Amino acid sequence: MARATTTGTAKRSAAEKASKLDEAETPGVGTPGVATPGAEGASGPESDEDSGASAYSVPGLERGLRILAEFSSREPVLGAPELSRRIGIPRTTTFRLLQTLESLGFLERAAGERSYRLGVAVLRLGFEYLSSLELTDFGQPILDRLRDDTGFSSHLLIRDERDVAFVARAQTRDSMFNSVKVHVGTRLPAHATVHGQVLMGDLTLADLRRLYPERELERYTERTPATVDDLYQRIRATAAQGYALSEASFERGISVISAPVRDHTGRIVAALSVTVPRSDIGDEERAPLVSRACQAALDLSARLNYRPRVDDPTLVYVNA
Repeated sequence: MARATTTGTAKRSAAEKASKLDEAETPGVGTPGVATPGAEGASGPESDEDSGASAYSVPGLERGLRILAEFSSREPVLGAPELSRRIGIPRTTTFRLLQTLESLGFLERAAGERSYRLGVAVLRLGFEYLSSLELTDFGQPILDRLRDDTGFSSHLLIRDERDVAFVARAQTRDSMFNSVKVHVGTRLPAHATVHGQVLMGDLTLADLRRLYPERELERYTERTPATVDDLYQRIRATAAQGYALSEASFERGISVISAPVRDHTGRIVAALSVTVPRSDIGDEERAPLVSRACQAALDLSARLNYRPRVDDPTLVYVNA
């Protein structure tokens, strides 16, 4: 009992010490009873309305999550100095956060142990998220059927801000087409892919300008939209057509047909696609593939309780 009590006391002391250190580095947080610059009126009657949900935020947790969000496929390895600069917090705080995330498995050492990369705990959370999605539960059998009907790989994607993310797939069984493999979790720029142009079908021009405040968009090929106005025109054309077709517009040797998946409100929640490992799709093959992709997207939408409108353009291609 004495050992357990001592250990509990030590843990509480360590937690209190860390909390005090965190408070000391957090602007506007001071010692109780001591005035802090800029803190006047913090407990006044208007503080709850002004601060909103921020009054309940935990700075340490927010910083830790922001650190994790800095890692990407483009920058899989980052060091403490760079993370400190990006997040805008002292290096001592950054080191403590990194050590905490490492101890929990969300980060691991890399590049001679001076830098970090994402750990397996992040992957575990990602798979738990995917397994909790009703979308993937309903979508997997439909992807499998589309793959079997066409002989090509099929995928399900969602949009995460400016990226599209693959959340489910059915890989082709044909060894001739097995060279094209896109893994669950792969992310691509939304504006440069037909998947993204399908997924952004509900956005207004004002929505797009908030999402892309820059004057020019990053171009991946000559066919990538150069500006938000160009992107909006592509999105509207795709929405009017009911599906999107890419023939090597993002990646050489790859063609894609992508159709929208809608929920019970009619909102686009995903894109369902079939991938052809060629730079173009022949005229005779195109119509049947478009029909099957659109039918699969509507089947999944129906499982999400979507009832197609009479003027839903995706309906035009079903059984065409």
